[in-house]
Amino acid sequence: MSGGSARSLGKGSPPPGPVPEGVIRVYSMRFCPFAERTRLVLNAKGIRHEVININLKNKPEWFFEKNPLGLVPVLENSQGQLIYESTITCEYLDEAYPGKKLLPDDPYEKARQKMIFELSSQVLTNKKTTFFGGKNISMVDYLIWPWFERLEAVELIDCVDHTPKLKLWMEAMRKDPTVSALITDAKTLRGFIDLYLQNSPDACDYGL
Repeated sequence: MSGGSARSLGKGSPPPGPVPEGVIRVYSMRFCPFAERTRLVLNAKGIRHEVININLKNKPEWFFEKNPLGLVPVLENSQGQLIYESTITCEYLDEAYPGKKLLPDDPYEKARQKMIFELSSQVLTNKKTTFFGGKNISMVDYLIWPWFERLEAVELIDCVDHTPKLKLWMEAMRKDPTVSALITDAKTLRGFIDLYLQNSPDACDYGL
């Protein structure tokens, strides 16, 4: 599971070689909340993977062959199959790999979690459980978390002061081993955001 802190690849860089057998590759960017969703699921399920970081301000030419939109995350397996869009990559990983199931097998319960995800801003205040999907952390929590992780960095953390259940959820999320392993501190996120807003090609490698 290497590469999470590796410098990003930019324009003019050579494409990486084939994906090793038994490993799945994720094209990511250290600060991207969409890519973080996929990395959370990879870690939560214990899937062997490697991370290739992409400089989203200076994208390598070959990356558009992986995703014509030039966006992360993208999954690539040893057969050369490519999957992109964060919610699609997360659901694929949950279905294709054994281990902890993050979405229910029951079609109704799965649909219910997806509805919760779509209505997440309204749901938790009416729930009696710690997590969005129930008593235990599940896919919907991982899909929502990256934006809440960034509230302090964008100086919006006070917005949850009037929602005690949401604050309790955030505390519980930070205690989850998968989440805590991938958390980026607010100061580092702020430094990235400042450079990104300046359109700096150095933004994606901030802090390295």
